Amino acid sequence: MNQSLYQKRKRTNQIGLTLSMLAMVLGLFVLLWILFILFKNGFAALDWAMFTQSTPAPGSEGGGLANAIVGSLMIVGVTTVVSTPIGIFAGVYLAEYGDGSKTAEITRFVTDIMLSAPSIVLGLFVYAIYVYQVKHFSGWAGSLALALIAVPVVVRTTENMLRLVPGSLREAAFAMGAPQWKVATFVTLRAAKAGVVTGVLLALARISGETAPLLFTALNNQFFSTDMNGPMANLPNVIFQFAMSPYDNWVRLAWGGALLITLTVLVLNIMARVLFREKVKV
Repeated sequence: MNQSLYQKRKRTNQIGLTLSMLAMVLGLFVLLWILFILFKNGFAALDWAMFTQSTPAPGSEGGGLANAIVGSLMIVGVTTVVSTPIGIFAGVYLAEYGDGSKTAEITRFVTDIMLSAPSIVLGLFVYAIYVYQVKHFSGWAGSLALALIAVPVVVRTTENMLRLVPGSLREAAFAMGAPQWKVATFVTLRAAKAGVVTGVLLALARISGETAPLLFTALNNQFFSTDMNGPMANLPNVIFQFAMSPYDNWVRLAWGGALLITLTVLVLNIMARVLFREKVKV
């Protein structure tokens, strides 16, 4: 009886492992096929003009993505400046001061909602409270929409990394007479700095390719512009627009832009993994 049960469980385990391996192989095949097509068409589109010329007009030849690259860097840069301190301070509060606090419970609840909310909903929210009120699209609105996506990621990562710091480290600092704000900033935060930086990099990777929020906030701009108070070109929207166009040079630029975003996200994820691995070793 026991032998029969053992054989049944063994067969069930083998079936489960086989199905899991097949699912993994299928997923890897699809992923590698997509990456192969992307790298093949993306590298073929890369040239000097892509980084020095603005997006071309419909039907014209040549052109590049200089305005979209600069616009994306500015929008993401402002988002990083805004979301990083807010996310880190909120994470420190939740980990060091928020135990049993009603405010901390509400903050965690709102953070979880923002983490699970579709990005297009956050874009529509910014459109309703900002773009609709000022009657024009802008890079500031785009940065605000992306910040609503990045802040919860930084908050959660910072809180989780700080909770991994041993309590004995805090107790030693308190025993030496350090006030709580110094313990939080100069002891626990410094001990978890690799994990906090990882959270910031993961947030950057999360927002780098977001298209939906920018459709309702920054929109697009065919010309080169550094005015954050007006519509700004950005890589996600340019790719979205050019990929569906009937013009060959637009489609080529879309492939090149997609490759640039993919490589950027890949580099950010590699940096995050390296930092996280160093944190584990410590």
